[in-house]
Order: sequence, then C-alpha cells, then structure tokens
Amino acid sequence: MRVRALALVVPLIVLAACSSGSGTTDTTGTGSTDASGSSVEASTLGPAVPPATAIAAPVAADQLPTASGAFGEKPTLTFPANDPVPSLQRVILSEGTGPVTASGDWLITNYLGQIWGGKVFDNSYDRGTTSAFQIGVGKVVPGWDTALVGVPVGSRVMLSLPPADGYGAAGNSGAGITGTDTLVFIVDIVQAITPTTGGQTDATPQTPPANSPEVAGALGAAATVTIPSGLAEPTAPSVAVLATGTGAPVQLGQVLVQYTAVTWTGESAGTTWPGGDASTGGTGPQELPVATGGPFAGLVGVPLGSRVLVQIPGQTDQQSGQTQPAIAAVVDLLIQTTVTPATTSGSDSAAPTASDGSAPTASDTVAPTGESAAPTS
Repeated sequence: MRVRALALVVPLIVLAACSSGSGTTDTTGTGSTDASGSSVEASTLGPAVPPATAIAAPVAADQLPTASGAFGEKPTLTFPANDPVPSLQRVILSEGTGPVTASGDWLITNYLGQIWGGKVFDNSYDRGTTSAFQIGVGKVVPGWDTALVGVPVGSRVMLSLPPADGYGAAGNSGAGITGTDTLVFIVDIVQAITPTTGGQTDATPQTPPANSPEVAGALGAAATVTIPSGLAEPTAPSVAVLATGTGAPVQLGQVLVQYTAVTWTGESAGTTWPGGDASTGGTGPQELPVATGGPFAGLVGVPLGSRVLVQIPGQTDQQSGQTQPAIAAVVDLLIQTTVTPATTSGSDSAAPTASDGSAPTASDTVAPTGESAAPTS
C-alpha cells in the first residue's frame, strides 16, 4: 500500500534492480566465466540460443569491424569479409578514467548501431543529444545489459551482438533488423549515475516555504519529510525549490530523480533511495514525467541538480473510486532523459530497448503500475 499509493497518485516507479556479475574473460578461447567462476558457453549465431550472460573470449581483431573517430565523434564502421562472429564481443577502443559501470547504473551515452555489413539503423550523434538508459535490469537488449557493465566512464566501446543478444527471433521490423542479424554498436559512455547518486551537494539553499511539510537531510543524500500536525492538505500541485542547482533548466519530457515521499497522514509513500529492507528501501533513481497539466509541470525551468519539495493533493480514481491521500515528496533532480517534443533526425530511438528499440516515452517507461513497460528477455 505504501509504494502503491505513491505509484497511483505520482507515477514514480520503484523497480527491483537486477544484479548480475560482470564476468571475466576466458583466455582458452572456448567461452567465458561468470562472476562465480562457472563456465559460460559463448552464444552462437541464430535466434534460438539464449542470450549470453558474460562476454565471450575475444576473437582475433581482424574478425571484427574497425571504427573511425575518437570518443564523442560519430564513427564509421568498416566490416571484414568474414561472416559475423557468433559470440557476444566487447572491444574497448579507448579506455576512460572514470568510475566503472555496474548493474543498475543509469548511463549517459552517445552511440551508433549498424547491422553487420548492412545499414546504420540508429545513432545519437546526428540527433545532437546523448541517450540515457539503465543497464542490468532488462530495459535494453541483453547484449547491452551484459557488455556495458564493468566499463570505465569515458570509454569508447565496440559491441558485436549475435541475434540472441540483440532482438532475438523477432528482430525489429521498424528498424529493418531481422531475427538473424548480428548488430554492431559503438558506445561512448559519457556518465554513469549510480543508485545512490543525489542532487548537487553544493546547491544553493533557499528559504523553505511557510506552512509546508518539513524537510531534513544533507544535500546529495536521502532526505526526510515530515507533515506537521494540523497542516492543511494541498488543494493543487505545487513545487518549491529548497536548494538551487547549476544545471540546465528542466523541460517538458522526463527527468531522472531521487525522491522520498510520505502521505499526509505520515505514512511512507515510497522512496528511490537504497537502504533499509525490501519494504522500505528503493533501488535508485527513476524517471519522472514532466507534462503540461501534470502534477510535476511546476518543475519546468528548475535547474537540474536542485532539491525541490513537491506537494500533490489527494484524489479519487474515477474508475475504481479508490481515494488516494495527499502526498509530499522531496525530489532531487538529476538529469533530463527525454525532451518533449523530441528532436528527430533520422531515427528517433533513444536506446535499443528489450522490446522494440523505440525511444522511452512517458507512456511506456513510467508505468503507474510500478512495473517497467519494457519487457525483460
């Protein structure tokens, strides 16, 4: 009821993070090992095999494509004459010096995807904007969930995905990908946002509004919110800036946030911040829809990095008749993941999702049921 209440009134998802080992390379050339040291068979070509759970042993460099350009530049791929490599391959073309990515992180990237020996079906470079997605939790194709874990931020990576590690037997007709296509990606990892990342620790504190919920906690860390006795419930959604960050102003679309929320009766309405047990702890940042007329429309113009207090009045579901209490939430604004209307140039994809490769939108990424709309494999 606690998290469910917030999910119905405030469409924030609390997703269970998927834990997976990054694995180690097997130098024998016969396969790879998972985090426990057990042998993992390399994927073979064809959509009937299961996705790989670890990177396969590397093949000779001349068996894989080469890529032009440096980190941040749109690459051009040149393919060898041989058939596609029948295993999940990762080549770090240039290694960054940032923290190493982990399952559950949100990655900010630029990328290009191309069918082996065929067409470029998507790239973020032409759109002129980075792409944000979470790894290790089934929101992207299996090969990304596996191969983008354990890579230093600032790296340029080439991935070669057999069908099973891409879109499987179904392929992706919208992108022109069949169930037997091997896909090659160049991915520039610009930033990683961990499950414990908060807003700016050096955000400028503001005078809190009078006659409002009380907020405590250091900037950049989990906050607490308390409803004073006798405080009147809000009659309309409101947003008050508690500390001003220095990032770009929020636009309509989706924003990645950390939050802690309570009902007007003082019950927990959920949190994204990890900690505590399964009933009280969250799994890290989640996307929040910012739409005209929505409860978070007041976030437009607030700088990213800020901490805000959001108040949402109680309401009654018109279909079920269920009454939801008023909510107060302390929200840290991390990054803008999508902008509405989205800028399109060629393809409008935002990352290869586990289902159809389309860009995440408020309708299919932020689900009021508390479940991710992108199916896991």
